This record gives sequence, structure tokens and C-alpha cells, in this order.
Amino acid sequence: MKTAVEWLEKEVNQYGILTKGLVLNLLSQAKEMDKQAHKETWDVAHQAGRFEGKGIAEENWQTFEEYWDETFKQQEQ
Repeated sequence: MKTAVEWLEKEVNQYGILTKGLVLNLLSQAKEMDKQAHKETWDVAHQAGRFEGKGIAEENWQTFEEYWDETFKQQEQ
């Protein structure tokens, strides 16, 4: 599996000239790939914690979207 950065590097190298629109589109795709990779890690960690009896109680569990918005959406503003 490629990281979002590796994917972006491959995509950029395919083009001779990059327009602003193309760069923005590629960056948007790479950001979404990065978010999905974080979500997969989040889900695996949550499941591992539940199976080991170390998970946070469900009523206190922060969803991935809440975590993502609190952690990364604030940085974009």
C-alpha cells in the first residue's frame, strides 16, 4: 500500500506542466487518502482495545470524525 505522499509524488511526476487546478485536485485526493489511512488505524486500535478489555467505554468513545475535526480542521482555518 502506498502512502498518500508516495501516491502524490507518482501523480505529479506523470505531468510535464502542472496547473493550479490540477495541483489542488491532486492535493485534495492525497488529503482524503491520508484521512482514510488514519481512519483505518483508528478502527484497528479501537477494536484491539475492545478485544483486550482496555477500550474506552462506548458512551465515552470519541468517533473518528470528531477526532479528525478537532485535530485537523482547526489547523486548516
